[in-house]
Amino acid sequence: MKTITVSSFKGGTAKTSTSLHLAAALAKYHKKKVLLIDFDAQANLTTGLGLDPDAQDSLASVLQGTKDIQDVILPTEVPNLSLIPADTWLERVEVTGSLAADRYSHEKLKEVLRPLKYDIVIIDTPPSLCWLTESALIASQYSMVCATPEFYSVKGLMRLSQFMESISQRHPFSILGVVLSFWNPRGKSNQAFLDVIETTFPGKLLQSKIRRDISISEASVFGKPVFETAPESRATEDYVSLTEELLKRL
Repeated sequence: MKTITVSSFKGGTAKTSTSLHLAAALAKYHKKKVLLIDFDAQANLTTGLGLDPDAQDSLASVLQGTKDIQDVILPTEVPNLSLIPADTWLERVEVTGSLAADRYSHEKLKEVLRPLKYDIVIIDTPPSLCWLTESALIASQYSMVCATPEFYSVKGLMRLSQFMESISQRHPFSILGVVLSFWNPRGKSNQAFLDVIETTFPGKLLQSKIRRDISISEASVFGKPVFETAPESRATEDYVSLTEELLKRL
């Protein structure tokens, strides 16, 4: 079982859309048995798959020891793709209940995922360097970084790189790649951004880039991947290409 954490330092990098569509493409086009974990209290991934986060249990109850992980895994409309949804309890889970007094609480997620039998697990994390993101990285063998070609996103990569390096010294994982979203092939500052990424994550910039496409937003309204709502769109083309590139790296 390969576990991949998808992370970014700031919001607005299409991290959640990338997590969703990578998982859906692996399940739909490559017949992988995939578990998608929404580990962000905002629960955008959960709503993006047509589920109400207020009506579901998240990993919070599992981490607190009140539920078994099998109790919170839900099927989705995509064959081979399952989801563990998020809820607002995740936001402060590490300072409540049994985790509050556990000095090794950040290793709990790794423990609860260990018995699962999937080909690939993908964890969508909050856009911050918090307990949830650290726990996800510790539980993973791989990480994928999301960014956009704009100043604050790229500057945030430096802090994310330092955060990830610190964790990987104690709990080793590999960086699969950096994916750029909202990509404009004719952007005037593209090369400057690409140079910063190459300096920060040498050799990790993925060739597949996700272009801006309104069909992604429209798909989230229907609670489905863009492959189902706009199969001929450039977003579908880009995410299929990204998935194939990441499979080669895996």
